[in-house]
Amino acid sequence: MSPEAILTPLVADVLAAAEGRPLVVGICGAQGSGKSTLAAALSARFEDAPVLSIDDLYLCRAERRRLAAEVHPLFATRGVPGTHDVALGLDLIAGFRRGQALSLPRFDKATDDRADGAEPVPAGAKLLLFEGWCLGAEPAPADAPINSLERDEDPDGRWRARVEASLAGPYAALFGEIDLLIFLAAPSFETVADWRWQQEAALARALPGAAAVMSRGEIDRFVAHYERITRRLLRDLPARADVTLWLDADRRCVRIRRHGETAREDADSDGGSG
Repeated sequence: MSPEAILTPLVADVLAAAEGRPLVVGICGAQGSGKSTLAAALSARFEDAPVLSIDDLYLCRAERRRLAAEVHPLFATRGVPGTHDVALGLDLIAGFRRGQALSLPRFDKATDDRADGAEPVPAGAKLLLFEGWCLGAEPAPADAPINSLERDEDPDGRWRARVEASLAGPYAALFGEIDLLIFLAAPSFETVADWRWQQEAALARALPGAAAVMSRGEIDRFVAHYERITRRLLRDLPARADVTLWLDADRRCVRIRRHGETAREDADSDGGSG
């Protein structure tokens, strides 16, 4: 069974229980796990509910260059906590809860910068789908390097410490706005690099000649920025998420668990350990 088919009745039940109160549903999953596809499918199921990606909250390239110059060079690369406009995200969610019309920002990954314009959302929406790779992440000590990127480019741990401090501060407030958190759990971190490469290959096919399309080696370095938090989420988030769907390498759901329940195998799956 697809994640969409599994989650549609669950989200419908939660919406009904909310009795008209605006609801923020968070979808967390590593790069390439299908969270954007799932969010789009749920949006279509629920009267074109607006979708906000944490990627669309990225600081513009000029702001990240400033962070790179003033704090640490690794902040030039988008993605980790500290490279998003969290205040904008909180303002958008506050406006959604007040029933206001919204203008959702969009980020252009091909140019690595904020896109011109925004997506209008009419007033009165009752469901906001908020998706992102690190939703629900909690801070941890910025301890010894776990990969060559951290060892060679952050030997004193300044970048790691700033990322963890961001999680402990503004990101905690942003993630605290989520009413229902869904986690798409990859089978392993090693699968994530393959998924991210599939995404980049699709971008290259769609935008031939785009300057920001990365090679496989560049993808592996890019994903290394996320490794520490991704591994932590795979280890810890199933115990805290409201719903966890364990995926196999083909993104099929092989196991499901709602918070407080015993995990069960997906009856329509052909098996797998998740």
